Amino acid sequence: MEYYPQVKAFLFGFIKNMDDASDMAQDIFVKIWQNRDALPQIANFKSYLFRTAKNAVLNFIEHTLVEKNFQDKAVVKSLSKPYYQEVIEDDLYARELEMLLDMAVEQMPEQRKKIFKLSRKEGLSNEEISHMLQINKRTVENHITNALKDLRKIVSSTLSILS
Repeated sequence: MEYYPQVKAFLFGFIKNMDDASDMAQDIFVKIWQNRDALPQIANFKSYLFRTAKNAVLNFIEHTLVEKNFQDKAVVKSLSKPYYQEVIEDDLYARELEMLLDMAVEQMPEQRKKIFKLSRKEGLSNEEISHMLQINKRTVENHITNALKDLRKIVSSTLSILS
């Protein structure tokens, strides 16, 4: 109750949609509740909370860009192709993008790849990953930041090619 309004306002500052900000804030607190066993290990809860919110914003923006690109393509395609063909092509584009991102993750240095998969595929917090791998939490954060930068470059270059 204490942090929800702050987190929601923080999210709204980036995404400019109150409904999405509310949903994202609630999802963050649900995830924290589901991982409440790790809470005693968190030294600064507020920092952890806002880092989680920042990651949620980055994921939201990345998802929105991909979704917008597919919607733009669908509008153009709908002018000249039957609906079923659009759906098939959109599905193929989504699969190709997912495959491209998976390939990019596999090309990452071993430690970065492992940390990224633990964070994004298994949903572990940075704190949990640092304890699991017995490395500094800041090292985990740096690996995830660099991994996301690499993936954003791939997504933006892919979107520019598709445009």
